[in-house]
Order: sequence, then C-alpha cells, then structure tokens
Amino acid sequence: MFLIDGAMGEVVRTTREPMLGPIRLAWWRERLEELDEKPGAPAEPRLQQVERELIPRGLSGHDLAGLEPGWLRLFDPFPWGIETSEAIWLRGNLLFGLGARVLGERTDEIQAAGGLWALADIARHCTDAGSRDMLLSQARGFAKALAGARFPARLRPLSMLAALAVRDCRTGAPFEAEGTPARAAAMLRHRLGGRLPRYS
Repeated sequence: MFLIDGAMGEVVRTTREPMLGPIRLAWWRERLEELDEKPGAPAEPRLQQVERELIPRGLSGHDLAGLEPGWLRLFDPFPWGIETSEAIWLRGNLLFGLGARVLGERTDEIQAAGGLWALADIARHCTDAGSRDMLLSQARGFAKALAGARFPARLRPLSMLAALAVRDCRTGAPFEAEGTPARAAAMLRHRLGGRLPRYS
C-alpha cells in the first residue's frame, strides 16, 4: 500500500510540467482499476505486488485507486485552500483504513490518525509557507482530538506514524530531519505503549 502511495507521491515530486501530472497519476489509477477487471498485472513491480499481496487479502485495485485524488490536489496552485487539505486528509484516512483491513483490526481512531499523518507529512515537504502553516493548523486540530488515543498492538505499525505527526505539530518548521534518534525513540515508545502523545 505504501509503495503505491509513494509511487503517486513520486509523480508529484518529479513532474516539472503541472499539466502532465494528472496524466501520470491517471496512469496509476487506471492500472490499479484494471487489476480488478483482468488477471495479470503489467510489468511494474509495485502493481505486481498489489496483485500478489493485497488483492488476496481483500483489497481491490479500486480501493487503492482512491488514493489518487489526494495526490492530484497537490497540483493546485499555491496558496492551497481547505479543499486541498481535505483531499490530503481523506487520502491518509483511506490509506490507514485500508491498512487496518489488511492487519485485521479496525478502530474509529485509526483512519483519523491517517488523516493527521498525511497533513503533517505533506506540510513537511510543502515549499509554500502559507500553505504549510494551513496544513499544520489543520493537523494540530486532529492532534488535539486524538490526544491520548490508544491503539491495539496490531495497528501500531500505522499509528506510530501518527505519533511522529504529533511531534511535527509541536515543533513546526523547520522540521527535524527524518531518522533522527529522537524520532526513532518516539516511534519505539508508541510501539510499546500504543498511546498518542497529548497535544496542547
């Protein structure tokens, strides 16, 4: 799932001509939808992994194709508005919801945690200060709403990303680098205890 989500994100990062971005994203959406209609994924390793690993676990290509709108809105011109932040949140909500299905356990909070993570993650990479501040403001609202939520062990590979998002909401820009010892420790604490940090 994250490989497919990352492939769509790669389209956004590497497209230099904004008019081509939606076409490139549509290619991924169409190939994913075709997995439900005919056997045999094309010679693209990530699509082959979807067919091999996710479809037998109850997900469909259409499910994963639903990630496209959240990436498509990133081609909106700056400054971004609430419609863009909503699309980003819905993408994270869907991604974590699908992940919970694969892991065999769902809670009401896990999808909201996905939306929180998606907002903070895009804020980390947003080059427009006003749009970044808007995304962080939205993320902070969800961080407050989810403060103290505890996730079952099976869902913590997902929810520990939300724990990092709460950390990013606290620090804001400039963001700490990925992979620092402090971030690794925050993930480990969440993996062991399962509770999102309080945010105030």
